Amino acid sequence: MAEESVREQVSRRLGELKQERSSFIPHWRELTDFLSPRTGRYLVIDRNKGVKANDKIINSCATTALRTLKSGMHAGMTSQARPWFRLTTDDVDMMASSAVKQWLFDVENKMRIVFSRSNFYNVMPQIYGAAAGHGTAALAILEDDETVIRCYPFPVGSFMIALSDKLRCDTLYREFPMTVRQVVQQFGHDHVSHTIKTLWDRGSYEQPVEVVHAIEPNQGRDCSRMNAKDKPFRSIYYEAGGSNDLLLRESGFDEFPVMAPRWDVEGDDVYGYSPGMDALGLVKGLQFCEKRKAEALDKLVRPPMLADASLRTQRTSILPGDVTYIDNLGAQQHAGLRPAYQFNPNIGEIRADIEAIKREIRTIFFEDLMQMFATSDASNVTAREVEERHQEKLLVLGPTMERFGEELYDPAIDRTFAIMLRRGMIPTPPRELQGQALKIEYISVMAQAQKLIGTANMERVAGYIGNLARMDAGAVDKLNIDAAIDEYASMHGVPPNVINSADAVKGLRAQKAKAQQAQQMAAAAPAMADAAQAAKTLSETGVGDTNALARLLGTA
Repeated sequence: MAEESVREQVSRRLGELKQERSSFIPHWRELTDFLSPRTGRYLVIDRNKGVKANDKIINSCATTALRTLKSGMHAGMTSQARPWFRLTTDDVDMMASSAVKQWLFDVENKMRIVFSRSNFYNVMPQIYGAAAGHGTAALAILEDDETVIRCYPFPVGSFMIALSDKLRCDTLYREFPMTVRQVVQQFGHDHVSHTIKTLWDRGSYEQPVEVVHAIEPNQGRDCSRMNAKDKPFRSIYYEAGGSNDLLLRESGFDEFPVMAPRWDVEGDDVYGYSPGMDALGLVKGLQFCEKRKAEALDKLVRPPMLADASLRTQRTSILPGDVTYIDNLGAQQHAGLRPAYQFNPNIGEIRADIEAIKREIRTIFFEDLMQMFATSDASNVTAREVEERHQEKLLVLGPTMERFGEELYDPAIDRTFAIMLRRGMIPTPPRELQGQALKIEYISVMAQAQKLIGTANMERVAGYIGNLARMDAGAVDKLNIDAAIDEYASMHGVPPNVINSADAVKGLRAQKAKAQQAQQMAAAAPAMADAAQAAKTLSETGVGDTNALARLLGTA
């Protein structure tokens, strides 16, 4: 049996991944229809969709709630207006070094500048919206000559993922359209198929072409070689309609460039679950109720009518101010027009039921919590305010925030750090830090609010000891004040140059003790001078065969 070519390997696995994803497609399509009609790409030709897409949405409560959720997550977790992560180590003693703290602080600032200059903050709301709506999102962070990194979000339905034995995403396949001009620009005229060359030569630059891209572990690589094809992850591009042995590009990555966060996941499932899935039944019910309410109002304002048979050949009207003429109207008991039946719907109860459904949808999407971030200046929202007002909701969001840390933020920061390191943008670390693993801590408003749930206990203990100290000052000795300050500052994400190191504190206290001792000696100097004068006077005062000082000291 002939050995499979790379193209054949990728094509075969593409079919397997499509089969794995197939059960989610109908569900995702429904979520797209009822939550966010402009998202989702389920066919390769689904690009620049300009047709009306909101036909199934009468009440847009869920769409608005989803928009608020993704905006609130962005403002609360990855706001460009304030630091949202910091670098540290697990070695507490090493973190006491001012050189280590300063190096970590400098690297953090350099990374924030790279994120700001790229499109990272433009892409993140899309990722939050896809994860909250459909359960699974994906983006790739690639190197860029102008902005160091460039983020590429992948619409739901256009990609497939697979997990490693550690249940981490390490594979992404996607099918997407490119124009002839884009294919030639990216891969070069010599690497494209004869069909694309023909289209290019005759000027059909905007003709769409279906392209497949695969990123996966490079299992057959030669670790002794340093070329692009033998990197830990391989990247394969090929034209879906091209010949079986033609690849547009075969290269690789030093680290997996894709982040595929899932809102929630069950066991070893590949794709995630979301608030959008939880709310879908309510959203469909809301549209049904709105439709029935509109029908009731229509029947109330424009009821079905009964008319005398004699009016069949005459013009009739129930428009305001219009007249219908009837012969011998006074002699006819039931002549004219009247409603077919008495219809008096309780519109108030229908509206109350609709409002109850809307409240439940907003609760599922955490709208009241997210509005704190999405509808106000994020820089003015404090972690304490969030924690005090929404502690229960923060606890519910906790697992998702932890999952985003592992599946989105950690790999994004690691990938960016690695790219900057290869480009020589990371300064040489202090000697004591070389070879040590770095740790990422998140200090966004929502992350700090999570931590403040724990700091509340610290504040209560400190307050309790303070109250006891009023009765017994020795109670303060039980509290390690320096450690409490360091821990509290760490939980609040205070910059390292704000809190003095242990060595600096030791030096300051030594200086204060020395100054206090000098002050005490200066204050005692006049009394000591008076005592010396008195001793001199006593020593010069004769008492028999001795003096008064000796007699006073009992040495005579």
